Amino acid sequence: MKLRLFFLIVAMALISPLMMATRIVVLADVHVVPGNECESKLKEAVAEINGIDADIVVMNGDLTNEGSDKELHNVKSILDGIKHKLYVLPGNHETTWSQSATKTIFDLWGNDRFVAEVDDLVIVGIACGPYMKMGDGHVKQEDLYWLDKTLSEKVAEGKRVVSFNHYPLLKDLDNFQTYCGFLKKYPVIAHVNGHYHKYEKYRSENGGINCMMVRSLDRKNGDFGYTIMDVTPDSVIFYNKQLGQEAVRVDAFASELPDATKTYESPLLDCNENMAYESDASIFTRLAIDEKAIYFGTSLGEVKAVAKNEKNKELWSVATGASLFARPIVAGDYLIVPSATKELLWIDRKTGEILQRDSSEGAYVADGVCLGNELYLGGYNKMEKWDVATRKLIWRFDSINNYCQAASVIAGNEIFFGAWDTYLYCLDASTGALKWKWNNGKKNNQLGPGNVVPVVTDDKVIIVAPDRYMTAIDRKTGKTIWRNKDHKYRESLGVSNDGSRVYAKTMDGELVAVSTLGNEFNELWIVDMTLGYEHAPCIVAENAEGKVFAGSRQGKVVKVDPIKRSVERVYNLGVSEINGIDIDPTTGNVYVSLIEGKIYQVAD
Repeated sequence: MKLRLFFLIVAMALISPLMMATRIVVLADVHVVPGNECESKLKEAVAEINGIDADIVVMNGDLTNEGSDKELHNVKSILDGIKHKLYVLPGNHETTWSQSATKTIFDLWGNDRFVAEVDDLVIVGIACGPYMKMGDGHVKQEDLYWLDKTLSEKVAEGKRVVSFNHYPLLKDLDNFQTYCGFLKKYPVIAHVNGHYHKYEKYRSENGGINCMMVRSLDRKNGDFGYTIMDVTPDSVIFYNKQLGQEAVRVDAFASELPDATKTYESPLLDCNENMAYESDASIFTRLAIDEKAIYFGTSLGEVKAVAKNEKNKELWSVATGASLFARPIVAGDYLIVPSATKELLWIDRKTGEILQRDSSEGAYVADGVCLGNELYLGGYNKMEKWDVATRKLIWRFDSINNYCQAASVIAGNEIFFGAWDTYLYCLDASTGALKWKWNNGKKNNQLGPGNVVPVVTDDKVIIVAPDRYMTAIDRKTGKTIWRNKDHKYRESLGVSNDGSRVYAKTMDGELVAVSTLGNEFNELWIVDMTLGYEHAPCIVAENAEGKVFAGSRQGKVVKVDPIKRSVERVYNLGVSEINGIDIDPTTGNVYVSLIEGKIYQVAD
């Protein structure tokens, strides 16, 4: 009997730790489009995964290519075939381009974050942007607070944490410092991300957290597959599972806690004395300003009015039900709010009372423009004109095959705007009839003028787009006058007060001034704003004093003197993208909002 017990103990000691492993299957960057090869390969992957003894499956972002509702519904129909417990996180392709302003993610999967408890593990995942425009990755403020609260409640003695997010815990996630700071409070033994379509083990820059980038569904040359994770009591092991092949061990690291001795030196900020408001949610909208208040929308779907001259004084708040991306519009006694809930809200801007709701077929995501009683507003598959006095729709142009994102420009009896269907449009402002539409010869939606506010002169329309060109178009005919690629232009454009020049922020962090006169490209000057790589769109604005302001992807606003052709000052306001440069129509003061939930008056 004693001998039998001895052999039993020995046998148990020899059992592989993998027998006690928690198995997680990770799909990432599947980029499914109806009819493409990734669609059929994902179906094969689902069939394989159903034959694996897995505890959970995590879909770690970039489910689609363009984030359209059609693509999202299609990929959900495939993922619904997974028999294991499935958790889904969006990636940048679902949050950057979205006809529903990311609402469809919530409609289909209930949330864009998750927490699960398996064996001794707390497995947590949160979404990250950029949201509805190009920029760095960003974790929403409310998600950071949720993460901290959730882990504080779930993590007990002996529990370990595995974290998921689409972006790596590196500098291309703008608030990675704060994110890592929350994670470091808990026994996080592994962080898993996708985005770069490859396997790479690394440690987070300020947390010493063990991290792994994982493969995409398609790694080219017929290599389709996914990742298997085994979390044992003492290690985290990663396997590459190519479709139809045996799983191959890629890498592993010890099940160890973050290095608490590693800290991050917070960025040196200035202008804190000019902070007007700090939110507990993220802010994706530009600001609307009147004589008393600043109006904006939050990632929690709140429309807020805050006092202009009293820090953090909230006047009123209204819930809409979905994240807001379009700037509220001051129009007479109203604050008009375009919403991703497919509604246009008419609010008494003094009291916050909702006076009227107008339903629509698609989400409103573009900044509206109001001239007197005429409101022009774009959204999914539409451009509209409303009568503010009567609160009635005048016309709707619905021959757009995607959504309008940026504000339109009204000049004379014409309206000009871009859409993510590759076209720039010119309509008759009175009737909504199409006069012309222009594209750059590219069929890829993501290279079109979907998020640029054009500059309109007497004879031409000037735009910049993700194709890296500045283009001048004949205002009357819609024909190309000139195109220039001397610099890497991208979506950030503005015009001087006298209309004689346009200002463009380049992807190299420069400010370029170009003459609007004549029929030839004429560069006037260029100033290096020392911003480095830039891809975040932000309108360039000139104030009444003739100073030019440009925003960056990482919390900087640069003030340029166009006479001296030099940088006058750089304001370090935070770590996240500047949503826009907004000038107070009553005082001329410059205000900005940051995605991280801060609003500043930019002043010396």
